[in-house]
Amino acid sequence: MIRSARSRRDWQRFFWISLAAALISAAFGISQGKGTPLYSALVGIVTSLAIATPILVLEIKGQRTILRRLRRLPLLAYLGLKTVFYVAVILAGLLLVGLNMSDRQSFESTFRASVVFSVIMAVGANVVFEIGQLLGFGTLRNLFTGRYVKPRREQRAFLLIDMKNSTGMAEKLEPVRFHELLNDFFRDVADAALECEAEIHKYVGDEAILTWPDDSATSDSECLACPFIARQFIAGNADAYRRKYGVVPEFRAALHRGDIVAGEIGDVRHEIAYVGDTLNVAARLLDAAKETGHDILVSQDLLERTTLPEGIAAEKLPMLSVRNRAAPLAIAALRPAAS
Repeated sequence: MIRSARSRRDWQRFFWISLAAALISAAFGISQGKGTPLYSALVGIVTSLAIATPILVLEIKGQRTILRRLRRLPLLAYLGLKTVFYVAVILAGLLLVGLNMSDRQSFESTFRASVVFSVIMAVGANVVFEIGQLLGFGTLRNLFTGRYVKPRREQRAFLLIDMKNSTGMAEKLEPVRFHELLNDFFRDVADAALECEAEIHKYVGDEAILTWPDDSATSDSECLACPFIARQFIAGNADAYRRKYGVVPEFRAALHRGDIVAGEIGDVRHEIAYVGDTLNVAARLLDAAKETGHDILVSQDLLERTTLPEGIAAEKLPMLSVRNRAAPLAIAALRPAAS
């Protein structure tokens, strides 16, 4: 049963990658096959499924289990183990399908080319997965398509989530364990982002920055609900946090929308950056959350353009003075509505 947005995303990714691999393998089968084009394409598709399925299960579903543990190994050891697995799966898949669906002569004549083709496909997919995990698949897609080669103005909403008392927890926990705590915390934030269809822009220290296109953020109430959904995920894992770290993390959050400039930035390393006053104001809102004692603040501009989710109330607060802005900012605090 698919129980979460993360699971739905994983299964969608599994389906589309499997479909693409099957189509490419069908074309390769036709180019190499000795029988009819239809049968050669069928052999290519079946071979693709036999090889791609275990590899995709490892890459997609194994990120939170076995691959997470393997990443603690030195990079060469990690890549070596994955390579051994890939080669074993490729050879097993080719032998299983080839010996059962092709005659011996045809199988022997195409085996070497099939191995080379399968290795190239597997390595290419592995590179895409590794870069996608590092940059985010949305960022990777935008870099490939050149969406932000030239800077462009956009209207976007931002949610900044900042862990409370991270300095104190870092002092209490050894550095490696604090890093693991941050990773678990950001994983719960990521689950909330997936539920709310937000893009995870970046992690900065103990802060996560989530964003939505303005029309998506204002067409429903998901952006306002997102910090509360993140709280639910953290609460659901509270026992695990206490068992591993002796504490359950909490956070402050700020929501704001406005005009920004988006574009590729950097030389040796490229990333997509959002530049503008909107993020500066959101950061000031996050500071105000600590000053006012309210954990979740939202600008009145964003609040007026969307609808409060059910079960959430807004409390209007005094105007907020923002440095380098002539006019003060109207803000409100979000909290669970009284029963």
